[in-house]
Amino acid sequence: MKKIIVIGASGTIGKGIVEQLGLRHEVISVGRSSGQYQVKIEDPASVQALFEKVGKVDGVVVAAGDVHFGALHEMTAEQFQSGLNSKLMGQVNVALAAQKYLNDGGSITLTSGILSEQPIRYGANASAVNAAVEGFVLGAAIELPRGLRINAVSPTLVNESVDAYGPYFYGIETVPVKRVALAYSRSVEGAENGKTYRVW
Repeated sequence: MKKIIVIGASGTIGKGIVEQLGLRHEVISVGRSSGQYQVKIEDPASVQALFEKVGKVDGVVVAAGDVHFGALHEMTAEQFQSGLNSKLMGQVNVALAAQKYLNDGGSITLTSGILSEQPIRYGANASAVNAAVEGFVLGAAIELPRGLRINAVSPTLVNESVDAYGPYFYGIETVPVKRVALAYSRSVEGAENGKTYRVW
């Protein structure tokens, strides 16, 4: 049995990850304002404090981080920066800190998304951030010591979020959260490194 931190555990995808990994492992649920522990991933000090409280673990999963959705011609640099600070640097902050708290052979799993390759209107920030997350995983994978691994999961829109985001994603096939959660399981429990698992 592994000890695994799931950040974003109360979100739609996070709940699916907790349910899947919880079948076999001890899952520590973390959120911005919910869960067993709280963290603000945009703040490196908050991330560091989380790991100091939890201690050594075998896996870290991040299913958190915000991006800005909006028309390109109205977008400000500040709005674009918000996605970089949250979904990109937030996850990078976690990965950088996690290296020191993972047991040998442990894993880090980050979240990108389908917009890295299949753009939609109002999604320029999300496309850029998701592609950057995948690039970070690619580069980080070849440097991690002690058999540590890092991967990303790139989900399409999940069925459970169609009510909220469906109008942005007309014509794009959706998948159930349970299917997305299996990709996180594969990253945590498998052997691959530097991969992006696309669940489209």
